[in-house]
Amino acid sequence: MILRAHHLESLKRQLANFPVVAMLGARQVGKTTLARQLEADWDGPKRHFDLEDPDDQARLADTSFVLRELKGLVVLDEIQLRPDIFPLLRVLADRSDLPARFLILGSAAPELLKHTAESLAGRVVFHELDGLAPHEIAQGNSSPDWLDTRWLRGGFPRALLADNMQLSREWRDAFIRTYLERDLPQLGINLPALTMRRFWTMLAHYHGQTWNGSELARSLGVSDKTVSRYLDILEGTFMAFRLMPWYANVGKREVKAPKVYVADSGLLHRLLGIGDQDSLLAHPKCGASWEGFILREVIRRTDAKRGEVFFWGVHAGAELDLLILQDGRRLGFEVKLTRSPQVTASMRSAKKTLGLNHLYVMCHGEGEPWPLSEGVTAVPASCLASEHWLPMM
Repeated sequence: MILRAHHLESLKRQLANFPVVAMLGARQVGKTTLARQLEADWDGPKRHFDLEDPDDQARLADTSFVLRELKGLVVLDEIQLRPDIFPLLRVLADRSDLPARFLILGSAAPELLKHTAESLAGRVVFHELDGLAPHEIAQGNSSPDWLDTRWLRGGFPRALLADNMQLSREWRDAFIRTYLERDLPQLGINLPALTMRRFWTMLAHYHGQTWNGSELARSLGVSDKTVSRYLDILEGTFMAFRLMPWYANVGKREVKAPKVYVADSGLLHRLLGIGDQDSLLAHPKCGASWEGFILREVIRRTDAKRGEVFFWGVHAGAELDLLILQDGRRLGFEVKLTRSPQVTASMRSAKKTLGLNHLYVMCHGEGEPWPLSEGVTAVPASCLASEHWLPMM
C-alpha cells in the first residue's frame, strides 16, 4: 500500500478547522483507502459508513437518530447516493460543542452535488484527490521507467499497480464501461451509454486542443448546448478538465476558447485504443498525451487553484502551455516530449508578452534542471518526484 502522506496531513489539518471535509475524486482513485489510513491514525472514536453497502444503508434508515449520537470521526462514503443527508449535516455542523467531525467522500464535484453548496456553505472545505502522483510512486521504486509506466497506465491505483499490462488494460476497459452504465445513472444522469462513450472518445481525439463544441455537436448530431452539457458532466465527475485561456490584451488576436483534456492519461490511452508503450510513441496524439499528463502534475505540485492556471495563445502562432499566477508571480511552463529542449521564438514571445518571472521547459528524461537562457530553465519530468523540484519554488 502506498502511503499518501501529503493528503493525510492535509485532511487532518482540515478536520481540525472545519466540521465537514469533503474529499472528492473519481471512482476508484483511492478515497476509501485514504480514509481508512486516516481512521487508523485517528485518536478517538470513529465510524465508517459505506452508502453502497446494504447493511450500512439499513443502519442509516433513521439518519438523524444515528448521526446525532456519534462522536469523533464519522466517514460517509459515496455521499452522492444520499443527497438527503446534506441538510442534516448542516444542522450537526452548527452544534456549539462539535462532538463529531464529518469526512464525506464523493465522486462528483460540488457543481453536480447541488445540495452541498446549498446546505453546507461556510461549513465545508473541499479536498480533491487525484490519481497517484509521481512523487508518491517514486519512493522506493527502483525501476528506471516508472515515470513512463505512470504516463502509459494512468494514476488509478489498480490500473497503475496491476501485475502486467494486460490486466491494466482490462481494468481500465471495465472502469470505462462501469462509469457509463452504472456511475452516471447513480448520479441521476440518464444518458445513453453509447452516446456518452462516443462523445468521450471524440473528446480523447481533441485532447490538448481548443474546445470546438460546434464541430463535436455536428459529428454527434446534437446541439452545441448538449455537447457542452456532456463536457460539464465529464468534468464534474473528474473524467475531463478544461484549461481556461489568459487574455494579455496585447492587441493581437488571442485564443479565447478553453483547451480540453481527458483527465487521466491511462483512460485517454484506452479511449484511443493505445495498448502499450510502442503504440503510444507511434500515435499522433502522443505529444498531446504527454502535455496533458505533465500539465496536471505541474498544477498538482505547485498546489495551484483553478483560478490560478491558464494557457495563452495567439492565432499568429505564439503560445504558452501553462501560465500559473500565484503569490504575485507569473510562472510559465512549456511541455516538450524531448530530452534536449531548445528555446523557441514562441517561448521568447510568451516570456516577454506575459512578463513571466520565469519560464520552465518540462521535458522527458531524468537528471537535474539546467539553464537554457536567462530566465528559462529546462526541467526533466523525473524532477516532479523530488521535494524541491523547481529552482524558484
